[in-house]
Amino acid sequence: MPYKKNSTEKLFYKIGEVAKMFDVNVSLIRFWEKEFDILKPKKNKKGNRLFTKIDLNNLKIIYHLVKERGFTLEGAKMKLKENKKDTINNFEIVNHLKDIRRFLVKLREEL
Repeated sequence: MPYKKNSTEKLFYKIGEVAKMFDVNVSLIRFWEKEFDILKPKKNKKGNRLFTKIDLNNLKIIYHLVKERGFTLEGAKMKLKENKKDTINNFEIVNHLKDIRRFLVKLREEL
């Protein structure tokens, strides 16, 4: 997953920052916001979207389902609606396994 953590944690992230974290266009983030009701960014007085950590976590799940697992938008919506908790747990397990793999590959390279 191309999600890139910021070195500093913030309360709110602008849509451009979020798009950069996921290496996608701003328009895709806006589109997903319309399609997935779990995305609820705040809007400031100017109408700019401000994403919270919860929004980022939900975006990670959507990205995983759509971009990495190849779900259609409707399939991803159904998956989240039917069993969001299991979907999140599976996503977290996959990420932990990827972290372990990266660690082991790095360890092997150092030997």
